Amino acid sequence: MAGLQPMKRAAIVGAGQMGMGIAYVTALHARVPLTLHDPSPRVLAASLKKLQTLFTRDVEKKRISSEDGEAAMSRIKGVEGSLVGGGAGLEGDTDLVIEAIPEIPDLKLALFRNLASILPAPAILGSNTSSISLTKLAAAAGLASGKGPADAESLESASRVVGIHFFNPVPQMKLVEIIPALQTSDATLERARAFGLACKKEIAVSKDSPGFIANAILMPMINEAILTLEKGIASPEDIDKTFRLGMGHPMGPLALADLIGLDTCLAIQRVLHTESGDTKYRPATLLVRMVDAGWVGRKGGKGFYEYPA
Repeated sequence: MAGLQPMKRAAIVGAGQMGMGIAYVTALHARVPLTLHDPSPRVLAASLKKLQTLFTRDVEKKRISSEDGEAAMSRIKGVEGSLVGGGAGLEGDTDLVIEAIPEIPDLKLALFRNLASILPAPAILGSNTSSISLTKLAAAAGLASGKGPADAESLESASRVVGIHFFNPVPQMKLVEIIPALQTSDATLERARAFGLACKKEIAVSKDSPGFIANAILMPMINEAILTLEKGIASPEDIDKTFRLGMGHPMGPLALADLIGLDTCLAIQRVLHTESGDTKYRPATLLVRMVDAGWVGRKGGKGFYEYPA
């Protein structure tokens, strides 16, 4: 990776839990200035406040110096607005975008078409998706030129798309999955890998297959845990205790689902089910009903467990 051009500026699209975490490691470890975009002023303000709290806590615990904490926070600029249909607040020298918006295929496809029309090559168009095909996202970016998918300009634009999948909570989890689309160039892949390393993460590379490595295995496990609860075989506490104490997992599958967000788990399951056609990805009825009820886990105050405000 010698000779790779370092990132000048990043843009993180989506200021929720994942986007906030990606902004944290990008600003602190990779030391890349960034804009953090979200259409919700409430979500954006909460994310910026949380980032300041995290840096302050790290200084107090002597994990970083006060100078490093202040420098990291100064690299982050919040921008209110959507990049799905516009480009407000996107700096002209941005050469890396990572989207962390909801797992809704049409929303992500629209975003990549727009980003490809705004940012010239060789700016990398990265996705934190945990389930959606990178090849489809790359095709959307390629067609932003208005030409055919085999046109040279379209191929160049599509070659900039790559999966850069962080894990929750981003500051603590040590892995990034890198997922090349069929169209991804070697240069894009190597720059994405270098960025992940700069964020002080280990790298695992996966083919563009439904669920990649992690969620192809994790989501059926979580779904089976929900089915076990749905059938009345065991309580949430005993299901999670079995995985923590019997299998050495740091957290049980139901507690993990609450952390991820049950709405996110359901969205991923539905994408995997649609993409693969495999019934092992069919969501448990209980998962669907809990999301219908608004019981989406920690962020909503209730999931398989209660989370008092």
